[in-house]
Amino acid sequence: MPAIHRPPRWAVAEGAATPELVFANRRAVLAGLGLALAGAGLVPRVVKAQTQGDAAARTTFLYPAQRNRTYTVDRALTPEAVSGSYNNFYEFGSHKQIARAAQALVTHPWDIEVDGLVEKPLTIAFEDLVRRMALEERLYRHRCVEAWSMTVPWTGFPLSALLALARPLSSARFVRFETFNDPGIAGGQKQVWYPWPYVEGVTMEEATNDLAFLVTGAYGKPLAEQFGAPLRLALPWKYGFKSIKSIRRISFTDQQPIGFWEEIAASEYGFWANVNPDVPHPRWSQVEERVLHTGERVPTQLYNGYAEEVAGLYKGLESASLYR
Repeated sequence: MPAIHRPPRWAVAEGAATPELVFANRRAVLAGLGLALAGAGLVPRVVKAQTQGDAAARTTFLYPAQRNRTYTVDRALTPEAVSGSYNNFYEFGSHKQIARAAQALVTHPWDIEVDGLVEKPLTIAFEDLVRRMALEERLYRHRCVEAWSMTVPWTGFPLSALLALARPLSSARFVRFETFNDPGIAGGQKQVWYPWPYVEGVTMEEATNDLAFLVTGAYGKPLAEQFGAPLRLALPWKYGFKSIKSIRRISFTDQQPIGFWEEIAASEYGFWANVNPDVPHPRWSQVEERVLHTGERVPTQLYNGYAEEVAGLYKGLESASLYR
């Protein structure tokens, strides 16, 4: 008797979740749409990949990747013109309209260092890493700690595939991520009161969860700079500040990393940072979230709607705050 596939609770039919332009002649439609929006000043980065020697230009042929139909969503995708112009990227400024400033990010050459408690440390060029991986597209919710949300079609590969390449030692308990540090191109990094470079971390158990995803692209093409090109993390059950952008270094360690925002304000931003409507931020409620583009306010779901996939990671932590 054939196995019966039961989709996750949060999954819906693809046609209900995905606008037609995403799956019907997607590349041609988005290319034309992107050029038009750029002319209107809505999408700061559209053709840079073809005109400058960045990482995107060297990997464009890999897109669009095949969609993994296991990962879908229960709400409409956020238009690229919206998600691409409303971004947190403190390296380029503390406001949301940093997309134009982020175009200064130089993504070639871009080497990624893998070190720490691994069998053989390595440094690998971004393009070489991507070509070694099987890229796929996943539809993910994204929930910011500031109580707004969006839904994005990310392209990339499971974080577990990177772990298989790195072959961490049994003594490794955490994965630490670190971004670039170049105040010459990133004006925000000239603000010395911030603990640059940006750092984040997860447990090995979280890193090997199927949802943990290393992102190389979005909307059927290589990742735009404001999204964290050329390589970022997506942890859809956690608040967005855990999904570190523009990764330069991945370290395996037996010490719990202290993240960028945790170092700044440990009473407000902690290691776990799991989406939890019952644990308010000290300065605002997390009961509801504002959906970008529509402005609709909807109830926040525990683990951002991914409880079925990740709740087991936190057994034994019931007395601890899953937010902090």
